Amino acid sequence: MIDSYEFGMILINGKRYTSDVIIFPDRILDGWWRKEGHDLYVEDLKEVLTAETQPEVLVVGTGYSGVMKISKEVEETLRSRRIELIVQPTKQACKTFDELSESRRRTVAAFHLTC
Repeated sequence: MIDSYEFGMILINGKRYTSDVIIFPDRILDGWWRKEGHDLYVEDLKEVLTAETQPEVLVVGTGYSGVMKISKEVEETLRSRRIELIVQPTKQACKTFDELSESRRRTVAAFHLTC
């Protein structure tokens, strides 16, 4: 699904994205924005948490250098919903997401493309 990733750009199924994205099994949310650019809060994941079918796994790409931080509230909320959280720098998270997408687990990815 992910063809390539480099700082500030991700190529998914042949389409180029230059802003942060959330990848659902059936669609891509382009232009994903957070309350604070380098921090991830529960309200930043509203599209994931209100989806009709909840993911089993959420892969978060924290940027090229891994600058984005995940709040404890996000970790606790996902744990309470039995959603596994995987947090990695975006390049590694892309590989993890592709591997999980080939399995039968419902996987969603939220990727910060810069920093």
